[in-house]
Amino acid sequence: MYTTASIFFKTLAEAGITHAFVNWGSDHPALLEELQRQRVEHGKTSVEIVTCPNEYVALSAAHGYGMITSKPAAVIVHVDVGTQALGGAVHNADRAQVPVFIFAGAVPFTANGELRGSRNEYVMWWQDVPDQPAIVRQYTRYTAQIQSSKNAAKVMMRALQIATSQPKGPVYLWARREVLDEDVDEATLNAPLSIPKWPSVTPPALNPHAVDTIAQALKQAEFPLIVAGNVGRNPAASPVLAELSNTLAVGIISFIPSAAPVPSSHPYYLGCYLGGKLPYVADADVLLFLDIDLPWVDAQDNAARPGAKVFVVGNDPLKRTFGFVHVDADMICTADSEVALGQLLDASRSSDTEAYRTKVQARKTSLEGSRAAWRAQLSHAETLLAPDGILPSVPFLLAALRTTVEALTPSAGKNVLWLNEAASQIHLIWNHIGHCTPKSVFTHGGTSLGAILGMAIGASLGCTVAGEDRDLIVAFTGDGNYLFAAPESAYWVARRYNTPFLTIVLNNRGWFSPKHSMRGVHPTGHGSRVSGERLTVGFGQEQNVDYAGVAAAAGGAWARQVARADELKGVFEEAVKVVTNERRCAVVECIIESI
Repeated sequence: MYTTASIFFKTLAEAGITHAFVNWGSDHPALLEELQRQRVEHGKTSVEIVTCPNEYVALSAAHGYGMITSKPAAVIVHVDVGTQALGGAVHNADRAQVPVFIFAGAVPFTANGELRGSRNEYVMWWQDVPDQPAIVRQYTRYTAQIQSSKNAAKVMMRALQIATSQPKGPVYLWARREVLDEDVDEATLNAPLSIPKWPSVTPPALNPHAVDTIAQALKQAEFPLIVAGNVGRNPAASPVLAELSNTLAVGIISFIPSAAPVPSSHPYYLGCYLGGKLPYVADADVLLFLDIDLPWVDAQDNAARPGAKVFVVGNDPLKRTFGFVHVDADMICTADSEVALGQLLDASRSSDTEAYRTKVQARKTSLEGSRAAWRAQLSHAETLLAPDGILPSVPFLLAALRTTVEALTPSAGKNVLWLNEAASQIHLIWNHIGHCTPKSVFTHGGTSLGAILGMAIGASLGCTVAGEDRDLIVAFTGDGNYLFAAPESAYWVARRYNTPFLTIVLNNRGWFSPKHSMRGVHPTGHGSRVSGERLTVGFGQEQNVDYAGVAAAAGGAWARQVARADELKGVFEEAVKVVTNERRCAVVECIIESI
C-alpha cells in the first residue's frame, strides 16, 4: 500500500536529501508505516533516519550537516509543540543561511472516523492551533501546507528550490494526518518529476559599472581593507578572495564570521574581531564589506574615515529581515561573493605601470608589518595564565589544545573541524586555533546558544556524505551554553549514530555576556561591583554542574575536569586519543577565571 507518505520520502530521496533528523509524534503514523514498508520490501529506508530525543538538537544537527555539505537535510517534528521545541535553532539556520527542509504533521481535520487518520486521541484537540506555521514563519524562506497527494511532490520541490537559492535558509511544510495517510496508486507515486528542472536560482553578478568602480577604487587606494563576514560559507569564494588580496595587497579582517574567509596563514589576513573598536578601519581609504551581517557597532567608536569610499557586496546587502542595519556607503550591490570576487580579480589584472607596482609593494610592506605585530600579540597572550597564576587564560588553553592536536593527528591539525560557540571568547578561538581554513572552522551564525553539540553530530554525518574524512571534530562551548544544548539528548544521538567529537567546555561559572552588556550600559552602576553569582548571571563555586559527567551518563562519553594550566596538556592528549582511537565522545571541562 502506498500513501502520500510514500511520495514524501520518494521526493526527498530523489531530491538528494540523505538524512532526516526526526522526533516522532501522533501526527506521523503514515510516515512510520511507510518507513517500515521500505525496510520490509527493500531492506533499508530511502532516507537515513536519525532519531533525536530533542527537537533543538535535531535542527542543530541538520544545520551542521548543511554547513558541511551545502545541501539541505530534513527535520521532522510533531505538530505545534514540536515546532515550538525547535526553539532558537530555527533562528540560527535563518541567520546562517543554511538550507533545511523542516516538516511537521498537524492534527486531523476529521473527528468521527470519516477518513483514515481521523482524530482518536484527546491531545488532538489541544494541539489544533489557529496558525501552526506562524510559529516559525518569520524565520523561514517559505511555508506551505501539503493538502493532497496529487501535488505533494511539487510543493516539496518548490520548498527545496527556495531553500537552496540565495539567500539560503530553512523552509517549513506541514500536512494533516489524513492527507499523509491518503492512498496513492502506483501511477501517482511514479508520476514523472524531473528534479533537474527545479534548479536553485543562478547566483547574481556585479554589473559592469560596479566592477569598474570597485576595482579602480581598490587599485588607487593607499590602504584598502576588506571586511569579510560570511564569505567562507561558500568555500569556493575563499581562494578567489585570497588571490584578489595577494594581487592588490589588500588587508583582510573578519568581523563576527560564521566561517573562515581565508586561511589564517594568509599573509594579509589581520585577524577576527567580535566587537569593540575595529583595528585598521579608521586608516582605510577604501572599505569593501563582503557578505557582512553588520559592518561594526557604531556605539563602540567605529566609523569610516572622512572621505573613505565604502562598498557593500553580498547576497542580501540590505538585510531585509533585520529591523535596522545601516552603513554609509558609496555603493551597495546584490551579488554572490564568489562571482563578484572573480569579476574584481579579472578587472584588477589590467594595471601594470611602474607607479602601480610601487604602490602595491608599499601596501605589501605595510601589511606584512601589521600582520607581524598582530601575530606577536597572539604569541604573547598564549604565554599568560589567569591572574591567580594557576588557572589557564583562554589563549594559553587554546595554544595547549592546538599543539596537542597537531601532535596527535595525521594531518598535524590541518584536517580537523573546529566548531566555535564560546560566546564572548569566539574571536579568541578564531585567532588562536591556528588552522582556520574554509570548511575548517564554523560558528552557528546566529545568537541562539547551545547549538554546537547538535551541529557536531550533523557535521560528522555531513563529512561522511561529502567524502571528507576528518581526523577529529572539536566543539567549543561555554558552561552556560552547554546547559542550553540539551546535552543528554545530544550525546545519546552521538553514541547511537557513531559521530564522536571532542567537546571543550570553557567554565567561567556563568554567563559573561549579560554581565558584559550590563557594564556597557551601567559601567559604574551597582551591578558593576558584584560577582556574577550575586548578579544572578553566574552559577557560583558551590553549585557547579558536572558538565562532563552529564555526557558520560547520557552517551558513554569520556569525561574530565581540569582546573590547572599545567594539567591541560595531559588531559587534552587523553581526550584526543579517546575520540580518535576509541571512537567515542570526550568532554573536557576547563575551569577558567570566574565571572
